[in-house]
Formats: sequence, C-alpha cells, structure tokens
Amino acid sequence: MTSTRVPDLALRQDDVESAGLRYEEARERLSRFGPNTLPEPQTASVAATFLRQFRSPLIYVLLAAVLVSLVLSDVKDAFFIGIVLLANGVIGTVQEHSAGKAALALRKLEQPKAHVVREGRMQEIDAHLVVPGDLVVLDAGDRVPADLRLTAAIDLQCDESLLTGESAPVRKTPSPLASSPMKNGRDLAFAGSLVTRGRGRGIVTATGKASEIGKIAVEIGRASLSKPPLVIRLERFSRVIAWVVAIAVALLILVGIARAMTLNELFMMSVGLAVSAIPEGLPVAISVALAISMRRMAKAHVIVRRMPAVEALGSCTMIATDKTGTLTLNELTVTDIRLPDGTDLICDTGADLDACTIRGDGTAPEAAQSRAIALLKAASLPNEGSLVKGEDGWTAVGDTVDVALLAAAYKAGLPREEIADAYPLVARIPYEPDIKYAASFHRHGDSVRIFVKGAAETLIDMADRMDMAGRAEPIDREALLRQKQEMAARGLRVLAFAEGETAIEADGGFGRHLLVDLVFLGLAGMQDPIRPEVPQAVRDCHKAGVEVAMITGDDPRTAAAIAVQAGLSFTDDQVVTGDEVRRAEEQGHSSLDALTGRGRIYARVAPAQKLAITLSLARTGHFVAVTGDGVNDAPALKHAHVGVAMGRKGTEVAKESADIVITDDNFASIVSGIREGRVAYANIRKVIFMLMSTGAAELLLFLLAIPLGMPMPLLPVQLLWLNLVTNGIQDVALAGERPEGDELARAPRRPNEPIFDRVMIRRIWQSTLVMGGGGFAIFYLLLRQGYSESAARNLLLLLFVLFENFQTFASRSERKSVFTLGLLANPFLLCCIAAAQALHIAAMYTPLLGETLQVSPISLTEWAIMLVLASSVLFVMEIGKWRVRHRERSEKS
Repeated sequence: MTSTRVPDLALRQDDVESAGLRYEEARERLSRFGPNTLPEPQTASVAATFLRQFRSPLIYVLLAAVLVSLVLSDVKDAFFIGIVLLANGVIGTVQEHSAGKAALALRKLEQPKAHVVREGRMQEIDAHLVVPGDLVVLDAGDRVPADLRLTAAIDLQCDESLLTGESAPVRKTPSPLASSPMKNGRDLAFAGSLVTRGRGRGIVTATGKASEIGKIAVEIGRASLSKPPLVIRLERFSRVIAWVVAIAVALLILVGIARAMTLNELFMMSVGLAVSAIPEGLPVAISVALAISMRRMAKAHVIVRRMPAVEALGSCTMIATDKTGTLTLNELTVTDIRLPDGTDLICDTGADLDACTIRGDGTAPEAAQSRAIALLKAASLPNEGSLVKGEDGWTAVGDTVDVALLAAAYKAGLPREEIADAYPLVARIPYEPDIKYAASFHRHGDSVRIFVKGAAETLIDMADRMDMAGRAEPIDREALLRQKQEMAARGLRVLAFAEGETAIEADGGFGRHLLVDLVFLGLAGMQDPIRPEVPQAVRDCHKAGVEVAMITGDDPRTAAAIAVQAGLSFTDDQVVTGDEVRRAEEQGHSSLDALTGRGRIYARVAPAQKLAITLSLARTGHFVAVTGDGVNDAPALKHAHVGVAMGRKGTEVAKESADIVITDDNFASIVSGIREGRVAYANIRKVIFMLMSTGAAELLLFLLAIPLGMPMPLLPVQLLWLNLVTNGIQDVALAGERPEGDELARAPRRPNEPIFDRVMIRRIWQSTLVMGGGGFAIFYLLLRQGYSESAARNLLLLLFVLFENFQTFASRSERKSVFTLGLLANPFLLCCIAAAQALHIAAMYTPLLGETLQVSPISLTEWAIMLVLASSVLFVMEIGKWRVRHRERSEKS
C-alpha cells in the first residue's frame, strides 16, 4: 500500500505541528483539490442503457423475425418475439444499472466528521472539507478521513482489512515529513481504515479520488473489462447464424432468378429460409436454463446477481482466490502450543468454542490440556481482551491477539472468569510496543504470582528456568529460540509465556524490576486458520481441471504456509511478490503475462496489482473467477470474467462489485457453483443443438428442393408454427434437464472453444442429413405419387414435428445414451413433447388453424409411416454417441 504527498504544498513540520493550516489556505486548497469525497459513479441514462441491450447480431436476427411475422400478418408471433426481446432488454438494463451500487456502497465508508488543527485550534469539521496539508488528529474509534503521513503516534493501530484483506491491525510508526515514506506503509494511515487502538496525528497527503480508497472507487466505477464467457460465445454464435442465413438466402435467390421465379416467389422463399434458420426460441430457452441453475445454486448457498454469471463460473479455468476470509476463517486463532520439553499441542479451530479442544499426538485431550494449564493461565490473566457467550453466540472485544489467547484458554476448560477468582488482580503492566510484553500480578495464598506474555526473545531473557513436564530446570535459551524460529517458519505468529513469584509487599511497587528469574512456560503459535472444507474443495477444483491461485497482501512465507495447508499445488519459483509484479508491469504486458504464466501464489500484493494479475491471466487465455471479501478486492471482482464475493463477512462494496455471492463464506460452495454452471452450459448446448439441427434440416430441405425446380416444401407460416410453437415448447423443457453426474470429472472447456465445436458440428451434420435429406426424399416421393402440394406439405410438416419430438430425446446428452438417462428422469420434457404433438393434432382438426396452416387429418397408416421414418434420427444419433464412447474407451486402454 503506497501513497504520495500532494506536490507544491511547501509543508514544514514545525509549522503544521504547531498551528496546522491557516483558514485562507484551507479554503484555497479546497477550491484547488476539490472536496474530500469519492467520485460519483458515471452511469448512462436508462434509455441509452436500454437501447444498448439490442446491439447484438442475434438480436438483429430476431428483430428480422418480428418484421417477417408482421409481413405475414402473423401478429401473434411478432408479439411473442417482441415480448422476449423486451424482457431481455429490461433485464439487461436492470443488471447494468446495479453495477453503480458498488461505488455507492463504497461511499458509506467516508468519515462524516474529522478532527483537524487549523491556526492552532483543534476543531471538528465535516470530513469532505479536509484538504491536503491539513493536520488531522486520530483517536481510538475514529475512521481515518483521508490518506495521512503520520507525524506522531502513541500505541496507534489501524484496521486496514478493508484495503489489504488482512485481519490483524497494523501498528503505526511516525516519521519526519522530510524523509521518504516507509516501504511497509507503517507511517501512513489510509482513508476508510479504522483506528482500533491508541492515538496519533498526521498530515493529509491525498483526499477524495487521489486517496487509496478513491483509486478503488474510480476503478470499480468503470465498465467491466471482461465479458462473461456465455456472452462471448453467444456473440460468436450469433455472427455465424447471421452469415449462414445471409449466404443461404443469397444462394437461393440466385437460383430463383436463374429459374425465372417471380419477385413474390423469391420474397416468400427468402422469408421461409430466414424463418427456418433463425432460432427464435433460443433467448427464452437460455433464460430458462440459467434461471433453473440459479435456483439450484441458491440451494447450495450460491447467490447469482447477474444471470450470465451462472455459466461463467462453470467455464472458469482459473480461480484467483483471496486468502483472508476466503481460504481462512479471518479470525486470529491459537493453533499450536510448544512446551519447553518439545511437546507439541494442537488447538482445534472453529467458531464454536464449546466444541473445540486442545490435543496432542498420542495424548488424550484431558492430559494435553493439563500440560498446557500453566501456559494458558499466563495467556489469560495479563490480558485486556474479553470473550463473552450470549444468546447470539460469542462476542469478542479487544485486541485480536488477546481474544485469540482467551479462546485458547477456554478450549482447555480455563475461562478467565473462573481463574480470576482464585488469582485476584493486584497490579498490571499493559502491553506497549517498546517493551514487547504485558504482565499482571495476582494474589495467591501468601505470595503474589506473576504472569507474563510477550515476544519470545524478550521473555527468554527474563527467565532463568523452564518448565520441563512440571519440573523447573535451567533454561536452554538456544533450544527455545530454535523452537520459536521453527514455528515462525511455518507462518505462525509466535508469543511466549512465563511465570514467577514475589512477596506480597514488594519493595518499589509491582513493576518491571520484579520480572526476573521467571520460569519459561512455552510458546503459542497463532494464525488465521484454513477453513476445514478448503483442502477437499481445492482437490475438487483440480479434479475438475480448474487451477487455483492465491492472491494476498500477506508475507510470502505466511502465504506459502497457508497455501500448503489449503492443498494448492506450487513450487518455490511460483511464489511471486508484489515487487516482482510491479517490475513486470513497468516492463509491459508481455513481461507481466510471462510472470502470471508461472505464478500461483501472489504475496504482498496491492489492490491495483490484484486487478492487473486478473487481467493478465485473462490475456493468457484463462477464464478467471476472482474471489474476495474486502474493498481491496472490488476492482478485481468487477473486471474478472466472474467475481465471487463472500456473503457473511464480505463488505457491501465487494458484494455489489461481484457477480456471485457465497452466502456461507464456504469455498466449497464455489465447487457446487462450478458444477451447476457446467450443467447450465450443457443444457444451453442441448437447446442450441436441437434448434440448430432442425433449422439446418429445414435449410437443407430448401437447398435440395428449390434448385431442382420443386415447389416450396413448407410455407413460411408452417415454418413459424414448427419453430415457435411445437419446437418452442420442447426446448424450454430441455433447458431444465437434470445434471448427468460427471460434470466435475470433465476438463473445463477451452476459453477459445466456440459453441459450434467439432462435437456440435458433427452431430448437426448427422441429424441434418437424416431430417433434411429424409424430408426432401419424402416430399419428392409424395409429389411423384400424385399428392397435391398442399397434401404433401401436410405430411411433411407432421414428419418434421415428429422429427423434433425424437430429436428432443436425442439432445438430452452429447455422449450418454438416452436409454441410460431414463425416460422419467425429466417428466416435464415428456409432458412438453406430448403437448407439442397434441397442439399439432389439434391444429389438424381445428378449422381456423387448419386453414391457416394448410393442415388436415391423415390416416393411421400415414401416421405409422411418418412415426417410423421420424424415429430414424434418434437411432442415428444413438449410433453416433456409441461410436464416440467406443473410441474414447479404446484411447484410454
């Protein structure tokens, strides 16, 4: 985290420390730099946003379908398609406008008031009036109003988790204005962070959008730089459809001109071709598929805020995850206890302290807890925190380290309230950074017991003995220091504990001079522990072909230790620091892309760098899902292919910037979301295959019939009936097909893989040849047998309705046999197929519809012949799938 001073302010430490700014200077700077507010989100008008939803090749084709229907005086169908387009436009408009909420949520972090010194007087002013150069005074509980360079600090700690993602408060150290800012940012306080302890003052270096939080607000106010994978694929798909329709129509118009067809015949033929090729029911079917998966995902604690994100999560090839609060519990917790004799004890983690214990390898929990009693007394008594259990669970107050130590004592059955009665407090030495320890003195019998906690090196120097299984033996300082270093190497924050004894009437009072000849009790290692479900979830991601990278502001050693516990796969050279990212950024995109090509653990990363890493991963060919819960994560959440925010502990800014919110903060829920996303995309492909295969069959029917001088096989109104009514009922049911069960066993689709991949193209050609070629042969034979054009079209239309019925069954899986899926697995599909057939039969026997569609009842013999012919498409598809499965088995063996 870095910040720079505003230029040309001519700050002198003596002036600002004594009097602050003059009122006139403050007014001039307010005019020059503007108010200390975050930028308002730039949003287009509702009308402009609504019109923008119609800029898509597929939408252009559907608008053409509306015009075609109106030309045919088919107001009903034009109205139906228009409603679909209108609904899509409204949904898109609402979703796009919701993006502005992230910037609005960020504005809630602005400090309403600030304490400044001007002309020698302390005063409280509105925070938006703070200007660069102001002398700001901070106290515990204040929210920092702007970015500051600290000139004084007394035990000052700031919670910067909203910016850095790290749960531990940061201790601040002042520095002279004339010197360069510290690289670790310890002499800087950032706008929006919370003062948790102590007091201090500093000079404002940046306000408004120039502050660190302002830069984030500017970034998330921009339009997203990445499109969801489904949108990208559908745009390509739409362009393909538009070109296919244009080329086919142009080709047949040339044929028609060569045959000396009239303009009316050419027009009707072009209309028929366009209607047959346009997948009018696709937007509805896609919306249904996504809506069903949204409902399933909600049951798995995955809330989808933007509909295309349903499929995006299933398409992701890389999860760039935050550490704190996502992989970890975001709670500093004692996880390890090391006694001087080398005994290791483990503290169970979890929010429910009543269900947690302390245990050791090969040691019963009761015995392990008794070994740790002395240490935990020293952790609990010189402690200024509090931990109280109420009706709503546990409530913690105080420094996170103190709270973690109290929780460890509670797990050992040692609540401080109970031991405090046996050890009445006499005096206390509170923790201060310069002394690096805290101590308390307690009356116990005829003496005063001393308990000390603090830095290991400090307490090792205070002690002359160490506790060896209940015996006080001479201290081995080198061995204890090695224990501390070994624990620190595992990414643990290490504290030491000691105890002693003195007379009740201590000469000179109870102070530092009594902290000698102590007994060293052991070490406690603390960390933000891994969520229990994370390792299995990471394994599931790897099994599904999804890579996982960690991006954190933490130390590289700590990040690597957490990554190992989480089950992430990486080598030493794949641990990348923020400095390496900065140097790569300076050298250009190619250098950064090479770095992210190998990096998997990113440590000491600033918010802007997290966004740069995300965009680089996308450039190198990944579909990227970014997870996070803090304000610092918001830009990356906004501009990733899919942003995933944590719902419980996530900030409102993160949730508003994300596409998906995990309500239980469970990383494993992301895996459930990936599965449902893949189901949604698979169902969309099933719908597209069914619609395009029948559309392609109709195109082939025309391409065969017209050049041979035959009449139009089907009239435009019959094609509309076929595509919008009978097909439209079945594709919606197909969109709700259940999971096939092996979604997570498949590798993710390649980012550049189109919807029309080899599998789709092969299956479409197979079914097109059967339906289009078979339909042409039947039409030709019927005309040769003396059937009138109207009677031949009547039977051909029934044949295509039956083709659609069987093709719907064949579309239920790309590789599995429909007979293994079970006919009753999707009862809604059976009902829709029956309804489509019933509608067509009703049309045959209804005079008005029959006359409009030019259909009429047929004999049972004709029914039987058409049924047998139509079933051929199902068997051809099944044979094709069997060959694919057979080839895959042969390749594996």
